[in-house]
Amino acid sequence: MKKLFILFTVCAGIFVSCVDKEISITVQAGDYDRVDCVVSADVSKLNPNESTSITLYEQTNGEKKEVASQLALEKGEKPVLYWILTGETTAGATRTFIAERTDKKQESQSVMDVEDTQKALILKKDGKPVLQYYYAHLNPPEGVDPSYGRSGFIHPAYSPAGNILTNIQPVDHRHHFGIWNPWTHVIYDDKLYDLWNIGDKTGTVRARSIENIYKGPIFAGYTANLDHYIFKPEEEVIINEYWKVKTWNVGDGFLWDFESHLLPSTSLPVLLQAYRYAGLGYRATEEWTKENCEMFTSEGKTRQEIDGTTARWIYITGATATGRSGLLFLGHPDNYNYPEPLRIWNENANGGRGDAFINFAPTKNKDWELSPGGHYILKYRLLAYEGEMTTDWANRLWNDFAYPLVVTVK
Repeated sequence: MKKLFILFTVCAGIFVSCVDKEISITVQAGDYDRVDCVVSADVSKLNPNESTSITLYEQTNGEKKEVASQLALEKGEKPVLYWILTGETTAGATRTFIAERTDKKQESQSVMDVEDTQKALILKKDGKPVLQYYYAHLNPPEGVDPSYGRSGFIHPAYSPAGNILTNIQPVDHRHHFGIWNPWTHVIYDDKLYDLWNIGDKTGTVRARSIENIYKGPIFAGYTANLDHYIFKPEEEVIINEYWKVKTWNVGDGFLWDFESHLLPSTSLPVLLQAYRYAGLGYRATEEWTKENCEMFTSEGKTRQEIDGTTARWIYITGATATGRSGLLFLGHPDNYNYPEPLRIWNENANGGRGDAFINFAPTKNKDWELSPGGHYILKYRLLAYEGEMTTDWANRLWNDFAYPLVVTVK
């Protein structure tokens, strides 16, 4: 696949004759207590470019203390500085930072790293794999219909102890691919297509290119382009999609963000018709069955009650080689049809085995029309963890995601 460029926090800047060398940034906790929270600030006033660096300091009692930060410069977007608001910050509190521009590039250690295997990108934290984005075409097992091959999915997703939490191409559902994002009932030009059940051979999703790769002290990630194809029987791309995925250098677990950007690619609308499953899907490790894993939602629902309900978040915890591991999914209030309906398999799934499947399905009970020229975004945050999830922990993380810190730049 074509790699357009690698972002260690670099891209081209625009020269201006008068540039601030220093800006003040205030960060307000808002209505919620915060712990080790991701912060971002628009630093356009510093006019950074690939030849400059930004150093961040926290100002406390008249003293300045340097804070690890990471700059992201993306073509067509404003320069953004990221850091972690470390420690506890109580509701209503304000913290002050100074960002300074220097006209010399300073290389920082990539605690958050990305390895390109030429088939996949592996995002790492302190050398440990967090997730793998597979961009090459993966054929199904020998003897299986080749239409079940595809690209553009996340597998494996790992727990901090190295346990694999995802599964792909299981014998019962060859079209399941770890963590992936297709649509099921797609109406285009008055005809129905299915890009989820690829064995039906009416459509699929394919990875096209990697646009950005990020490495640094605060986050690792990528921007990936994907195309949604229909077969008429000739192939046609009807949606261009890109994923923005970032994994963060925070203490507890592997925290990462997943954004899907959907852009209709023709002069015709695309109708994502209401259907019981579609959108962000998760197929859990084959080790998890009804005997050793549990699910729970923000609305207090357990596995046998969840399917068809709505939720702000859902987690799954199960037995692993190291004890207990899990994965928390957070939905965002800006997402279509929020709070999103859930499609999950209850304990009777797969002939009573109770394999685990979770799907945030915004079109489960409501059509979604994507108009030509439109730009539609779905945002999720995930946490892979060891041990047990709690309602308080899940709610704190959701508050951070849904109601971010208030940042003011002067």
